Amino acid sequence: MKYDLIIKNGNVVFGDGVRKVDIGIADGKIVAIAESLLEMAVQVLDAEGQYVMPGMIDTHVHICEPGRTEWEGFESGTKALAAGGTTTYVDMPLNALPATTNRKALELKLAAAKGKNYVDYALYGGLVPGNLENLQELSDAGVVAYKCFMATCGSDLPHDFRNVDDYTLYAGMKKLAELGHILSIHAENAEITDRLAQEMIKQGKITPTDYVASRPVFTEIDAIKRALLLAKETGCKLHFVHISSAAGVEEIIKARNEGQDVTLESCPHYFTINTQQFEEIGPLAKCSPPLRDEVEQEKLWEVLKQGKIDMLTSDHSPCPPEMKYSETNNIFEVWGGITGCQNNVDLMFDEAVKKRKLPLTQFVRMIATKPAEIKEKGEIALFKDADIILVDPNQSYIVKAENLFYRHKHSPYLDREINCRVTKTFVRGQLVFDLNEGIVGEPIGQFIQSQNVLDHQIVQS
Repeated sequence: MKYDLIIKNGNVVFGDGVRKVDIGIADGKIVAIAESLLEMAVQVLDAEGQYVMPGMIDTHVHICEPGRTEWEGFESGTKALAAGGTTTYVDMPLNALPATTNRKALELKLAAAKGKNYVDYALYGGLVPGNLENLQELSDAGVVAYKCFMATCGSDLPHDFRNVDDYTLYAGMKKLAELGHILSIHAENAEITDRLAQEMIKQGKITPTDYVASRPVFTEIDAIKRALLLAKETGCKLHFVHISSAAGVEEIIKARNEGQDVTLESCPHYFTINTQQFEEIGPLAKCSPPLRDEVEQEKLWEVLKQGKIDMLTSDHSPCPPEMKYSETNNIFEVWGGITGCQNNVDLMFDEAVKKRKLPLTQFVRMIATKPAEIKEKGEIALFKDADIILVDPNQSYIVKAENLFYRHKHSPYLDREINCRVTKTFVRGQLVFDLNEGIVGEPIGQFIQSQNVLDHQIVQS
């Protein structure tokens, strides 16, 4: 047969190892894998010396359109994702306005997204006080999962996202168990972290280290335990987002070993920036849960190497530069969110695979295979979508603002050296990013609409 593209001579990362083989692509799918493909192709790409792997599926991204497009829009955000080696992402129900907590808000977001995405995308629905009756309609409209905050979140603006109270969490879990959906949870004890922050500010303790101290590890553990108890009572499937502590990971693994349906993720910033570095970088590195000290960070690395972390996600949470600034140098006053999705794959490949010898198969499982509830994605295999990235382990670069595709060119990784690089990103066999050319072509991203967690259809947008 004639292929649209053959990728030759690459070190291809499969679930069970790395092999030097050729990949044939036609009509957006992987249709041939062989030691040598000699058939005709529209294009032949020599990937000698590079790793060929499935593109990242980032299940935790905040695109702020509509309503806060000045923070980050679909076009700028997905250019950054493509440049960073992400081929599919799931957009959180915040920080857009209105938050995606009912069907009308979902339809507004879909309308805003149309024709602007450079990579494929799916959407979260939100669980907030007052929207229990909207969970079914969000499911019918195609959300792939739901998100709630146990920590305080949102603003006084109408239709902004709000954290759940205990009854909403319990009742929401019951409903989502009936629907067969996963609930993703930001797990921190709201009352304790809020009161600790108030005490810190009252005492004039307003540095990054003080902010970290106001959100101690036990507040993450407490919220995890409460959520697991309610999920056990209701039969709800859970996913814990951005876990920052090894103790938190162990609580979740314990529940899984006891039979609960639960997964977890962590993010590159928890492995690559510690509290001391947060002090040096300043507000650009503020997030919640916060960055931990070096001892806690090393414990997190250990559970990652043991295979206890299911997924790596960016939690890309951008904002305008002025929201990262405080005239009084009060860290509690600035926006808490990391702008970082463009460097995910490079950074963690460098830190985990090259420096700590994490097996490539485990790395790919965390960034692509495990997040791929979507059957056609997440691995190099026959008849899967040709969502493929090329990674050169021998290139090094310094993160510079002028090379970032975000709407606002700031990141806690600025001036950091990263010792590998995504050189090409293909979405369904189409080149969307090339290191030499930049973003290639027009937005081709498609909306992945889920009727439930297991079944889906692709809707051209």
